[in-house]
Amino acid sequence: MSEVALTAASSEEAREYRKRKRAQGFREDVTSFWFLLPILAVFVVLFLVPLVQTLYFSFTDFNGYSMDLHWLGLENYRKVFSDPSTLEGLGFTILYAIVVMVGVTIFAIPLAVILNKKFFGHNFVRSVFFFFSVPSLAIMGMVWKYIFSPMKTGVVNSVLSIFGIAPVPWLSNSGLAKFCVIFIAIWAQIGWHATLYLAFLQSIPGDLYEQATVDGASPFQQFVHITLPQLMPGIVTSTFLLMSGGLKVYDLPFTMTKGGPGYSTYTVTQSIIQQGIGQSQYGVGSALAVLFFIATTIVVLLQLWVSNIISQRFE
Repeated sequence: MSEVALTAASSEEAREYRKRKRAQGFREDVTSFWFLLPILAVFVVLFLVPLVQTLYFSFTDFNGYSMDLHWLGLENYRKVFSDPSTLEGLGFTILYAIVVMVGVTIFAIPLAVILNKKFFGHNFVRSVFFFFSVPSLAIMGMVWKYIFSPMKTGVVNSVLSIFGIAPVPWLSNSGLAKFCVIFIAIWAQIGWHATLYLAFLQSIPGDLYEQATVDGASPFQQFVHITLPQLMPGIVTSTFLLMSGGLKVYDLPFTMTKGGPGYSTYTVTQSIIQQGIGQSQYGVGSALAVLFFIATTIVVLLQLWVSNIISQRFE
């Protein structure tokens, strides 16, 4: 057979091979689509459709009952930006999310490093710290509401009275109420996020620390150059969960203070629920929900972008 014929035969085989690969790839894509179809359907029904409805209602006077709607344009959005309670709730929500994220991260990483060491009863100690995150924040708020009660019968004030200290207005003072809510949020979530970091710590090869010890690296240098870079995926995950959870917080401040005193511990989620459901102003509540969704998306994307930059510098 001539060289030209061999070349033509090889080209034909190559074309047939590519056609088979494309057909196989198409079948795999179709199979993957059928597997993803239920998830896609749930996403559309439970997220996309309500989001579009909320966007539409935000431009109307929908009251939750009658579908005889009137188009209001941007009137609901104007009401949102002119409502002082909503603006205070936005300020506290942002403060809560940032401080809780930073506070939990600062305390959870050293705690995870300590829990990663071998000592007598270390499994019991790990369980104790994790237990604090098992009850919901709503239950935590109800319990700590009595502990931080500004009355003389409050647990903390009863202890302070033993030392001759007058009752402290823990939940009746704006600044102290914010401190109490944020303090409980940090305290309740440290154990869970420390457990998350502990899982990442246990995946770090011990040879890295042995080599660093041989090279004369101090414990602090090992933490900065080995532990911290290896923990970056965990830090990104933890901070993302804390930020997204903090921005939509409702249960803890509501059960502790009902948003008071005044609107000092008011949250955006509480404002959406009270205006949309409590006052039947679904149009205003929908407008606030749309704005909150946009703001939350921007903040979370910005946080992920900053986390990725930090992760790349540690690599």
